[in-house]
Amino acid sequence: MRAARYLARERQRGKAVIWALVILAIAAGAWWYFLPQTLPAPIRAALPASPNAHAQVYKWRDAKGRLQLTSTPPADRPYETVEYDPNLNVLPSAAPAQP
Repeated sequence: MRAARYLARERQRGKAVIWALVILAIAAGAWWYFLPQTLPAPIRAALPASPNAHAQVYKWRDAKGRLQLTSTPPADRPYETVEYDPNLNVLPSAAPAQP
């Protein structure tokens, strides 16, 4: 009788561990999908890019006053972070009109 109760408890623990791992995996996937910029850098580098990850673009002016847009911020001058949406201003490809 004791052995049967022990086995039943162990089976329940095993199921609880599996469910905890499934919930943890779902939470990690949601974190990667919805907030990829908050992941630690080594994890971000190891994972594929999230569909919600937008490239950071930095806007600043050089010594001659020309506007520069780069993926890395300048170290020696002020800059502005630009929100970049890759789906914005996308033109569908179209075949040229036939004469």
